[in-house]
Amino acid sequence: MKFDKNIYLPERYIERNSVNIIQVEDVLFNNTNSQELVGKTAYFDLDETYFYSNHITVIRVNKDIILPKYLWILLNLYQKRKIFFNICTNWNNQSGVGIERLLSLKIPIPNLEIQEGIVTVFENANYIKQANEAEAKKLLANIDAYLLEQLGIVLPDKIEEKNVFYVPFSKVQGNRFDPKPYLSSNEALYKSLFFSKFQCVPLKNILIQSVAGDWGIENRINGYEERLVIRATEFDNIYNLNLENSRVKYRFINEVKLDKMDLQVGDLLIEKSGGSENQPVGRIALITKDIANQYKLAYSNFIHKIRVSDQINSEYLFYFLKTIHNIKITDLMQSQTNGIRNLIMREYFNIPVSLPPLKIQTEITNHIRNTIERAKTLETEAKEVIDKAKAEIEKMILR
Repeated sequence: MKFDKNIYLPERYIERNSVNIIQVEDVLFNNTNSQELVGKTAYFDLDETYFYSNHITVIRVNKDIILPKYLWILLNLYQKRKIFFNICTNWNNQSGVGIERLLSLKIPIPNLEIQEGIVTVFENANYIKQANEAEAKKLLANIDAYLLEQLGIVLPDKIEEKNVFYVPFSKVQGNRFDPKPYLSSNEALYKSLFFSKFQCVPLKNILIQSVAGDWGIENRINGYEERLVIRATEFDNIYNLNLENSRVKYRFINEVKLDKMDLQVGDLLIEKSGGSENQPVGRIALITKDIANQYKLAYSNFIHKIRVSDQINSEYLFYFLKTIHNIKITDLMQSQTNGIRNLIMREYFNIPVSLPPLKIQTEITNHIRNTIERAKTLETEAKEVIDKAKAEIEKMILR
């Protein structure tokens, strides 16, 4: 379970509704979600006081007949096998499994000894899975620090900001009336990029192509070709692009516009509109050889494409700009209209890019790529060990 988005309740509410406090060993069934996710189930083993929303059904079992952890594992197996996908009720892009339907669900109940064995198999596998995922997360978290260290860039210490501060009018004239870029901590963060031990050049000085995207049309007409249109939705916050999902969109793009887009291996895509409350716009993606060979691509009007000169390794620049986003530099280059964040491209194209010799760029790129591949291997192994455990559990249930 994740607790990164919590709603806090007044003490009086807790006192009046204590019957709704989640108890240790409760099984929490997600009764409303998307059709793919409805039926996710959690086992509660925390000491803190938590309530639950109307999207959760709390199940308490007779432990003389069935173990709570066994039921938790079983319901997640059902969810994986799309049992809830097939029996849920759908409305307004939501799906639900009501209490009556849930209670009518038939479940196998082996003896308690077998249930305990099933729980042991799953928990052993889950321990290995969590260890692998933690190691992968640690590897990925160190990438930004590695890149900055190789470039000699030292990020400033946190500065305690004043509620009111003054900025010379000459500094603001012709720019945004937004306090964020002028905060001392943010100015120091941006200036730190200039203290690289290598030459710094504005991003715009190493570009040989800069092209806006197009959303195209839904139906085919003459002069239009079908393409998978990359949107911000396909940007993976951890790796690169995720084009293997059910949400990708195919649209028809004008042939003249496609010629201008001209997506090639090594091109970079910038998320210029989108973002969210906790996620600045400005994520970056790289068109790799595998992606280019596998798909016929275009990109939406919320995306901007750049191509760089041969003085810089495009994969190195991808990792550099990804770090720029991760350390919140792009957060200083945004405007917001109607709830949508917009990247101020003029400011983005002035980002100082550290430009080591190509040999060093390649060394940095290889190290980061190897780190990412190691993390992916660990994540794959984590998935495999849990899938193997689930297969073993299914056999144990069916014996």
